[in-house]
Amino acid sequence: MNSCGLSPESAKSISKKLRLKSPKEPDSSLSFLRDLGLTDTQISKVVRRRPRLLLSDLKKIVLPKLAFLRSIMVSCNDLPEVISRNPDLLVRSLDQHLIPSYNILKSLLLSDEKVVKTLKRLSPIDLCSVQKNFACNLLVLRGLGMPQSAICHLVTSNPKVVCKNVDNFSGNVKEIIGMGFNPVKSAFAFALKVKLQTSPITWKVKIDGFRRWGLSEDEILLAFRKYPSFMSLSEKTIMKNMDFLVNKMGWQPAVVARNPIVFAYSLEKRIVPRCSVIKVLLLKGLIKETISLLSILTTSDKSFLELFVIKHKERVPQLSDVFEMKMGLVDLGFAFNEK
Repeated sequence: MNSCGLSPESAKSISKKLRLKSPKEPDSSLSFLRDLGLTDTQISKVVRRRPRLLLSDLKKIVLPKLAFLRSIMVSCNDLPEVISRNPDLLVRSLDQHLIPSYNILKSLLLSDEKVVKTLKRLSPIDLCSVQKNFACNLLVLRGLGMPQSAICHLVTSNPKVVCKNVDNFSGNVKEIIGMGFNPVKSAFAFALKVKLQTSPITWKVKIDGFRRWGLSEDEILLAFRKYPSFMSLSEKTIMKNMDFLVNKMGWQPAVVARNPIVFAYSLEKRIVPRCSVIKVLLLKGLIKETISLLSILTTSDKSFLELFVIKHKERVPQLSDVFEMKMGLVDLGFAFNEK
């Protein structure tokens, strides 16, 4: 608790697995980690994940791995992040684990820089899966004709996706193709990532949530094909955005579903301020009700201000305050649910 910053619960749990006979070895290991540049928070994280590192022989066990990491261009600045993210890199077998895993990644990514970038994003469990699952899953993607550049981007940005259980990975690939995604197109990789990172139960909850808004399976699927990342948002976020856009702004659920990119924007920072301005203009009859949802939310701040605030400032001088959330619709005598 005092040396590693652990909570009483964590310290008690680890002490049952790790018998410390004297402070000499663990103090030496902690000093070693601090000399590498790890912060107290990172050291606490390392000890929670791999407490046996405190008793590892630095000369025989740790230093060879450290030398290997430096040999593949892991910089001094990157070492703390790499080690705290995956302390297994300092304790797993160099010949049986680290070097084979490195060779597999290097054969695909070609450069040490990309390998290091990938290592920084691999958890201990993912690293263990590189030799077991990685190569088989790559064969699946290559067999579908997925471009090498797309595979490399998927691995460097989300390596844990390609480390999934082989059967689970293949099943999700088939499912994504069945949804109409083409493995040659970049959207396939995004869709696969979202699907693999979402549990079947969570996926069903989100689908059921959209159905409660009256959306059909085809409408939900079309939204996913247009913007796969929206299904990675929490159900709470999706439902809050739908509630505001449908119940307060009056757009039909199908209209919102046809523009799924709107879910990428913050409700508080973008959607509400802009829609508040639009609602005032609609209620005053200064713009038509056929205005596009996309034109409201996807345009830049500068363009939005020019088109909807500055343009109408003589008729409605309070629009700037509405946009900046200094004034609400109630202050102007309006409400969101007015037609």
